[in-house]
Amino acid sequence: MPVIDVHTHMFTRRWMELLREKGGIYTLKTRPDGQQEIFRGATPVAIPQPGHFDYELRLGAMDKAGIDLATVSLTCPNVYWGGEEVSAEAARQSNNSMAEAQHKYPERIRWFTSLPWEYPARAIEELKRSCDKGAIGVMVLANIAGRSLTDPFFAPIWAEIDRRALPVLVHPTDLPGADLMDMGQYDLSWSVGFIADTTLAFTRMIFDGFLDLYPNLKLIASHGGGALPYLVGRFDKGDEVEIRSRRKIKTKPSEYLRRIWYDCITYHPEPLRFLISIVGHDRVLFGTDYPHQVHDMLGSMANTAALPAGQCQAIREANTRKIFPL
Repeated sequence: MPVIDVHTHMFTRRWMELLREKGGIYTLKTRPDGQQEIFRGATPVAIPQPGHFDYELRLGAMDKAGIDLATVSLTCPNVYWGGEEVSAEAARQSNNSMAEAQHKYPERIRWFTSLPWEYPARAIEELKRSCDKGAIGVMVLANIAGRSLTDPFFAPIWAEIDRRALPVLVHPTDLPGADLMDMGQYDLSWSVGFIADTTLAFTRMIFDGFLDLYPNLKLIASHGGGALPYLVGRFDKGDEVEIRSRRKIKTKPSEYLRRIWYDCITYHPEPLRFLISIVGHDRVLFGTDYPHQVHDMLGSMANTAALPAGQCQAIREANTRKIFPL
């Protein structure tokens, strides 16, 4: 069966140059193992790998794993730094590179656009330009320079994304306050902070009535939805005892969890099975997080292969075709 990867990343050399020169609080430091790592202050964010810059290397890895099509996106810290002109340039440059890759490898590559979200007019302009160049969705970080995705400031962007009914990959980044929680130690910013960032973003969306406000959105929660599946009972109990006048949602939180899409990146088969038990296999998409140092191409293939055949086929291909114009 064909395998479609919806969660996979690319950088460009120019994006890296801009980050190095004008990234502000984001800097590059050398790790003890000699690798360059992107930091926000003292908090590690991402480690650029050779595969982030080389499509031929990517295609070779896809062939080896048995993956047919990859939807690429920029990852954290995306373009939320450097001021308006730098942010817009970084988005444009990255998006152009992905559009070129899709044109060069039309059977293998699709892409999510990145937008200068801190500047809504520029973001909407870049969204239109990207869609004209072939973007099939939007990638956004779970917080935008510390601001919640449900902040009314971003409403014009969400309204345009909703009008276009585009899929949106919501990807974690450095959690606000990570420095105060000492998350730089032991890479807790990745193992715990990223999961918390995704979980907080979607919890706010659910309880703020965001999914009712923008009914055409196809939101994808990275890394198996973070802690969302595990919190289903806690969400419903909290809603049950909430003061009615403060309640914004129209049904139980658990019902909203089933309106979100999730990737299968859980690094272990049991969390994937639990996710399916909560939201259904028809809400799960295939992802690998390639080419991050922590990518799990082989694990995602093995964990989906261990599922019943119908569930495996749905996650690897059929569910993605429901929401993406491939």
